[in-house]
Amino acid sequence: MSDWGIAMIAAGSAVAGSVVTGWYARSAGIRQATAARHAGDRQADALLESVRMTLSAESGHREIARRRQTYAEFLGAAETRILTERNDRGQPDDDALLQRALSGVLLEGPPQAAEAAQHLADCLRRHERPDELNRAKLAFVSVARECCRLG
Repeated sequence: MSDWGIAMIAAGSAVAGSVVTGWYARSAGIRQATAARHAGDRQADALLESVRMTLSAESGHREIARRRQTYAEFLGAAETRILTERNDRGQPDDDALLQRALSGVLLEGPPQAAEAAQHLADCLRRHERPDELNRAKLAFVSVARECCRLG
């Protein structure tokens, strides 16, 4: 075999080896890119889930704060009416304030808080004895605390 033949065989082997190596490198690169894309997708999904959980928690905190504010407004209006019952010195709009605050609790809920608030308002309208008013107020406070805790 001549030198040219040997050179041709060596060159052909080198080209064939390069093609095979390139093919395997290309296949490995595609697999690596696919794995990186899947890892990126999983990371994006995890990030989205984290954002969803954060937004859900913040929404829950806002709901509890709004509920607490509504309950506090009702309790303030009820306290005003209780003092009016004791002193016979109320303002003309005390009943309207109590009704407006009661409406807020009825809308905000939940049913246990609405029922306790309605009971306290009914006791005030019926001019119940101070101990009954105090029991109704404490029952509302207890339910309101539980509702704000559970949120």
